[in-house]
Amino acid sequence: MDDRRIFSSDDLDDLRHAARIAEEFYEGFEALERLPIPSVSIFGSARVDEDHPAYEAAVETARLFAERGFTVVTGGGPGIMEAANRGAQDGEGVSVGFNIELPHEQFANPYLDVLLTFRHFYARKTMFVKPAEGFVIFPGGFGTLDEFFEALTLIQTGKILHFPVVLFGSDFWRGLTDWIEDTLLSGGMVSPDDLDLLHVTDDPEDAVERVVSCWEYRCAQSPAEPQKADAQ
Repeated sequence: MDDRRIFSSDDLDDLRHAARIAEEFYEGFEALERLPIPSVSIFGSARVDEDHPAYEAAVETARLFAERGFTVVTGGGPGIMEAANRGAQDGEGVSVGFNIELPHEQFANPYLDVLLTFRHFYARKTMFVKPAEGFVIFPGGFGTLDEFFEALTLIQTGKILHFPVVLFGSDFWRGLTDWIEDTLLSGGMVSPDDLDLLHVTDDPEDAVERVVSCWEYRCAQSPAEPQKADAQ
């Protein structure tokens, strides 16, 4: 049963559906327990190829993260996800893909040390957030935007520990960030402090440093448990 049927199924089917989602959460949490920490989650379009500048930047960004000891987590598919997993392996780090069953686009890329495929977005999206010390978000479509705004919402509302959210590619994101500032902020829909929740860059080293420095600061504040982020 896919997610569409939960809205039209009977009570028994709903319970079975919930049980399958719970099983995916359990499998995901088991996988997270085996991952080296810290981790960073990297997002972006499945539709870019190796010649795209964003692909090249994602390879380099993930490589730098791996060289700093970070596990790289992606959606496990092609495009930016492939680039990030490829960069993680280039940097001799751990490359993780949390894939999703879709009717198109979402085949697993060949640069994965750990692969887990989900049927439900609910469980899968939790696995991106739970281990993350930061999100780096490359150009992408609806799914990428979904991850971006969900992270901002969870941080803004205090549901997860505050971590860096980095938008990579200033030209691509400028229209959105201008709209956030000119429309949402000026209209009183968000506060000035909310704009500090995101950072825009075109530099892989800057993206990496933004996440790594925050994690190192957090570790310094919690010497007894330097690699835990229980609030996530």
